[in-house]
Parts: sequence; structure tokens; C-alpha cells
Amino acid sequence: MFFKTTFRVNPSTNQTGIYYRLVENYRNVLGDTRQRNILTVGFMEDITPSELHRIADGLNDKINGQSVLYNPNEKVSGYIERLYSRLVSEKRIDVLLDVQKKYKEGDWQTINVDSIKTEDVRELGAEWLSLQTLRKLQIEEYLSGKGWNKRDTDLAMAHIISRAVYPASEHRTVRFMQENSSVCELLGIDANKVSKDRLYRISLKLYSEKEGLENYLSHKTNELFDIQDKIILYDLTNTYFEGEKRSSKLSKRGRSKEKRSDCPLLVLAMVVNVEGFIKYSVIYEGNKSDSSTLCDMIEKLRLSTSSASKKAIVVIDAGISTKDNLEKIVSKGYEYVCVSRSNLTKYSEVQGSSPKKVKDRRGREIELLHVESADSEDSEYYLKVSSPVKALKEASMYKQFHERFREGLESIS
Repeated sequence: MFFKTTFRVNPSTNQTGIYYRLVENYRNVLGDTRQRNILTVGFMEDITPSELHRIADGLNDKINGQSVLYNPNEKVSGYIERLYSRLVSEKRIDVLLDVQKKYKEGDWQTINVDSIKTEDVRELGAEWLSLQTLRKLQIEEYLSGKGWNKRDTDLAMAHIISRAVYPASEHRTVRFMQENSSVCELLGIDANKVSKDRLYRISLKLYSEKEGLENYLSHKTNELFDIQDKIILYDLTNTYFEGEKRSSKLSKRGRSKEKRSDCPLLVLAMVVNVEGFIKYSVIYEGNKSDSSTLCDMIEKLRLSTSSASKKAIVVIDAGISTKDNLEKIVSKGYEYVCVSRSNLTKYSEVQGSSPKKVKDRRGREIELLHVESADSEDSEYYLKVSSPVKALKEASMYKQFHERFREGLESIS
């Protein structure tokens, strides 16, 4: 266990300071070293690097039940006691002192440690947590209500959990379930009878429930977390196939966002709320333009969002905000936020308004000003957004484009 630091603005002093977290290393199922947060400590005043190391060493010694080899000063010992109390009270560590005392008084025998072997070791933590989440969402009851038998329901739950813990293909998922995970034992499935073909079949069966399942989960998460879906985000992405996909009805040639327009594509459109919960998703043909997808989605948006009296505000980017799409959003009773496609060159400050300064999540200043244009409609509300950081980024992008263009011309010459 050791300290990890970042720089943040301290709200009590309004100055940038060092923000501390206690973290530890661990290995995932692939054997890669990762870090996880144990305790958020916050700001620690007047701490030197040597004192920080002593606090970390003191905590490790105290957790392991070892005696401290040095006498820390009052400040260091105070931090050790306070942080250790938080680790225990917030159940971030297991207190082993009572267990160690019990073992010391027990009947001990000598064994040859080289003779000990471990077999069929499985991971359980993430799988168990994912299973509790699915049961909180009552996925089993939903599928049973749709006529699913218990065998298919359990296999679907195991497949969903495996994809959440270890996202991979069906072939690699089978290996994960049979060799690394306890998900089959949790659901009473014989792991040796799970095959990639069974996972393919259950994936297709789950996809047949997509419309109803997404609608159910949208409302269920709203109920569990008391979400009103006042703002929803709509965006698109695409993915490519390196094969020819000759028999596919959806994969088409189009403009790839991953610079792979030489491959067949699929377009994925998704609606999420600001909490990150998916409201609705759909897969389109690879040659579908961004602006033509919203009309299809807006028809089904009402079913997937909450039944609040005020409909959600739809946030879209400039590529989708065509005039027809905006009229469609308004006709359905929604409001929208987007970057204006029209280039307002003649505008003026609205009478009575004044610039408002806000900050983004990183504390960078942004200035907002309500403006109006003679060409704009009465129902439209325009904000002029001024961001020095964004201006620097755009200037850098322009400079890079200019240099590449010049290099290209010189190469042609």
C-alpha cells in the first residue's frame, strides 16, 4: 500500500494543492499489474516526502501486525492512527490481529511447503458483485416472464457477467468461464458443458429481447437511482470488419471514424443519460449518414425515457443537428442543445444579459453570453461560448493542418 498524488484545487484555500490517495497493486486474470484505490485521503498539509513514506510504512506495519522499527514523530503517528481507523471503520481492510492471536494459541504442525499444490483456482469477487447487480435489476424475473426456462436464464446471466468482467469473444469467454472464473459455480452451471456455440445461441436469444429489455432497464434504473432523465445524449459511432461480409444485410461501405473506410462498416447509434445509463441503442447500415438516424430514434425515445411531465433535453452534435432533425425533435415535444450549424456573423448581446463565467471539471474558465441574431427564429436561444483553452487547441489543430498541407505540397512538387 502506498500513496498516489494528483493536483487539485483545494476548496478551503482556493489554491492548487496535492491530493492524496492510498492505493495498492494487484494482478488481473491476464497477469497484468493494475492499481486500485483503497482510501481517498484528500489534502494533507505540511507533509514532506520522507514523512509520507513513513506514514505508508507505518500503515503497512500496523495492518500486518508488525512492530514499528522507528519512533515516528507526533504528526506522522497521528496520521497513521487516523488513516488506520478510517481503513477499519470503512471496511477497506481485514483486521487480522484477533485471527493471528487465535492461531498463535492453536495447535501447530510442521509441513513441507514444497509439497503444497493449488488446483482449479478461480476468481469470485467481480463475478459475485455483478450477479448481485443483475439480481437487483431483476433480470432473472424479466426473462422468466418472457417464457425463458431456467437453464437459458442462468446461461444468459453467466454470459452477461463474463462479458462485464472479461470482455472478449465467445471463444475466449468459454476459456475464461472454464479456467479462471467462478461464475458457473455461482449459477449452478456445469462449466465443462459450456461451449462457444451455446454462447452464440444465447446471445442471439438475448438480442431478440433487445427492445423490451432496454425499455425495462431504462425504467428500472430510473426507479432504483431516482433519475428523471432531464438531459439525454445522442451520439453515433461505427465499427469495421476485416472480412468481406458478403452475406450481411447491414455491413456496408461508408466513412469510417477509425480511418478504415476500406472495410465493411456498421453504425451504432446510442442514447444515454448523464449518469451513463443506456436508454436505447440501434445498429444501422454502415453507409447510413449521421443526420438521417435521429428521426428513427426519436420515435422510440419516449418509450425508453422516464415518464416525467417535462420531456428530456436532447444533446446532439453539429453533424446530426440538421434543420429537419431539429424540427422533428421540437414536434415530439423535446428541447435540444447543439452546436449551431449556421455561422452567425452578425449578432448582438441580448439586452439585459451579461457574460457569465463558469468552470469545467478541471477548473478551467469558460465565458457564456446570451446573443441574438436578426436571422434567427424567436424560439432559438443562442449562447456565445468563449474558452481560452479551446481556442489554443483549435489554433494548434489549424497549425498542424497547415504544416501537413505544406509538407504535402512540397512532396508533390
